[in-house]
Amino acid sequence: MGMSWSARALLPAGLASDVARDAVQARLDRLVAEVSHWEPQSALSRFNRADAGEWVPLPDDLWTVLRAGLVLAARSDGAFDPTMGRLVDLWGFGPAGPCTPPAEDVAAAAHAAAGWRRLRLSPADQSACQPGGLALDLSGIAKGYGVDLVVDTLAGLGVAACLVEIGGELRGAGVRPDGEPWWVEIETPPDLAAPPSPIRLALHGLAVATSGDYRLMREVAGRRLSHTLDPRTGAPLRDAPASVTVLHERCMMADALSTVLTVLGPDAGMAYAEAEGLAARILTRDGRERLSRAFAAMLD
Repeated sequence: MGMSWSARALLPAGLASDVARDAVQARLDRLVAEVSHWEPQSALSRFNRADAGEWVPLPDDLWTVLRAGLVLAARSDGAFDPTMGRLVDLWGFGPAGPCTPPAEDVAAAAHAAAGWRRLRLSPADQSACQPGGLALDLSGIAKGYGVDLVVDTLAGLGVAACLVEIGGELRGAGVRPDGEPWWVEIETPPDLAAPPSPIRLALHGLAVATSGDYRLMREVAGRRLSHTLDPRTGAPLRDAPASVTVLHERCMMADALSTVLTVLGPDAGMAYAEAEGLAARILTRDGRERLSRAFAAMLD
């Protein structure tokens, strides 16, 4: 999926590190073969190329992640939308890399072809109908799901304590050999007017995900283009928060929810976090820090 993974783990007696590593890599290879928009032969890419009206059987990982994404799309009124693949490519944030921003009519046509409400699923045979011109992109949720898969894979090998990371999303299980939890520090964007104090988190049965455009963004004609698109407009976010961090038991949810809050913006995003009881932190570019009640409680 265009990124690296890492895991620190306390291995039980008899489990060699290369055996654990190979098991993790094999599980992630299966995930990539299903959900990656970077792989032309992935199950996701095959769905994107399907003819209008064709029902496409979906393998287990793709089915699980897509269903979770659609549930979140409904709960957020479309602030999360897994059908923005063509627009992601048009704006230069897909596998092809940077490109000239699309003409208005081209972007409008791609936006009209997207939309989570156009997607129909059949639980009976675990398939999805390609309505025509719709392209899935699960990059806002698949990394977190991958983290959860690695934790589960290691647990199946008898590993009770680990810290797993994919593309900056992390989840900790158990404690370190010294009895301490897995401590991580939230990265602070480098261009804030007034950086807040660093925050360290103890990932003991928790996952953390942070969304922000300070690592993946472009400037075109003096305009800052965020890699996060607003599904409501089909264009990169304007005046997006500098970063949004979400804590959750499952990394898949932390990953996707950080995108939701980013799209909603500081005010609506924090209101959503409070309504859903989310542990969230939102940083704006002027250095203002906003913590949800659930997040603040974890710091006490």
